[in-house]
Amino acid sequence: METLYVNIALTFMYATPIIVAAIGGLYSERSGVTNIGIEGLMTIGAFAGACICYYMGQNADPSTFMGYAIIPWLSVLAGALVGGLFSLIHAVASIKYKADQVISGTAINMLAIGLAIFLSQILFQQQRTPQFSQGFKVMNDSILAKIPVIGGLIAKTYPPFIFALIIVALTAFIVKKTKFGLRLRACGEFPQAASSMGVNVYRTRYIGVFLSGIFAGAAGAIMTLTVDSQFSETVIHGFGFIAIATLIFGKWNAWGVLFAGLFFGLSNVIAISSGQIDWLKSVPKEIFYMLPYVATILALVITSGKAAGPKANGEIYDEGKR
Repeated sequence: METLYVNIALTFMYATPIIVAAIGGLYSERSGVTNIGIEGLMTIGAFAGACICYYMGQNADPSTFMGYAIIPWLSVLAGALVGGLFSLIHAVASIKYKADQVISGTAINMLAIGLAIFLSQILFQQQRTPQFSQGFKVMNDSILAKIPVIGGLIAKTYPPFIFALIIVALTAFIVKKTKFGLRLRACGEFPQAASSMGVNVYRTRYIGVFLSGIFAGAAGAIMTLTVDSQFSETVIHGFGFIAIATLIFGKWNAWGVLFAGLFFGLSNVIAISSGQIDWLKSVPKEIFYMLPYVATILALVITSGKAAGPKANGEIYDEGKR
């Protein structure tokens, strides 16, 4: 049972940044703007979160509430704000200046990684941040950990997973049950019709892209503060693209994103655990490291024909089009 709890908790840990980033992509693409810059937004958010965690942690006492609980969440907030601001580059380029959204997103990915490394070199004289000790801790001391049966699992789970569940539930409600969600979906399906009903398509798309940056930046910070203990060039290592695959696999639905994210999180755990099985130890470990990405490709191949995204997603908004 202990081993089962550990593997499930690891699945939650790897799935959390994927789910949160994919939810960000959902807001952008539901508004009609393709955002393949999730990888870059996660990277810049991871860098910002790591910097805040390192600098604030230098003078913090880990035994206090401020040191144990507040610093990681402030780091996630910093990652979210930086990711949101950085996403505005993509928003301005693709919405105001009507640039190709795929090219703009690709530029975001390249710019974010280069900028993060450049700033790391300036601040820390190396291409990574120093290690920090104020990252997220498992909830073994929480009240939830004392719940019968599932308490053992909760005790090994990181708090951001609960945050991800809340984000999924709120997004499902907002997109389906609110006026903003209706306008968001209308802009992604038929923006000209939405405009004829008084919806400001440009503003709605700006909000969608900005929210995608906030969640992607937060996801990057969460990944740095749980999976790793410092920022480096490879800390995200393709999780942004896996988040985009999660969005497609989940059919642009918040609950679908949750289950797809758990699937990809599980594939990462299998890749890690496979190397510990005796009869698999002779297999090169690189084969196991490929598993999450192979699973991503297979999932897209299987579901791509059935997945129907927003009809106007990726299309430049033309007010005169009917």
